[in-house]
Amino acid sequence: MVSRSQAVPYAAPFVIFLALIGLSHLWPMPALADEIFRLAVMLGVLFLVARPVLRGLRILSPGVSVLVGVAIFFLWIAPDLLFPQYRHFFLFDNSVVGSAKSSLSDAARHDVPVLFLRTLRAVAIVPVIEELFWRGWLMRWVIHNDFERVPLGTYSALSFWAVALLFASEHGPYWDVGLMAGIIFNWWMIRTKSLGDLILAHAVANACLSGYVIAAGKWEYWL
Repeated sequence: MVSRSQAVPYAAPFVIFLALIGLSHLWPMPALADEIFRLAVMLGVLFLVARPVLRGLRILSPGVSVLVGVAIFFLWIAPDLLFPQYRHFFLFDNSVVGSAKSSLSDAARHDVPVLFLRTLRAVAIVPVIEELFWRGWLMRWVIHNDFERVPLGTYSALSFWAVALLFASEHGPYWDVGLMAGIIFNWWMIRTKSLGDLILAHAVANACLSGYVIAAGKWEYWL
């Protein structure tokens, strides 16, 4: 029998992250307080729960991982640059996937501490919790429920496409580019078999997107 505790370092941070999003909708806080609260909670969770896994991470292909992250960033913004009304098409603007509207208020968009903390969360927290969950745990668990017997980066068609599709669904109105990003991330995991490289690539993509959001005023990317 597989102990559920094996999955905790991989899955618990992601579940708590989603719970915090739900909590922010139920009990809204001022933007700065919300960012501080989410960052503090997630740092604590990663330190207390995921530290055994994170401690052993290695980055094997840093240069290519950075390039993968940059490529995903350009892929993410390309449809909206090429077709300005693209995101208003009914497939990306409906009651199921939501719409591309920012959760940041007008005031928060000009609040430097809020923007800094939001960027820090996107770059230092989100890539870690998402890669632990999607490609560290779920991609292996789909293959065998005793997932630790499955080496990182093991390929099966079911796990590859299930994770890519679920990763896409997580990104709401950006599900199309989320699917493409999920495919690339899955492929890079199979190639490198390294969670460290996936976290780096994901962090670079989020850093580029955060910089673009702030510099170009494309707040809709920060849902």
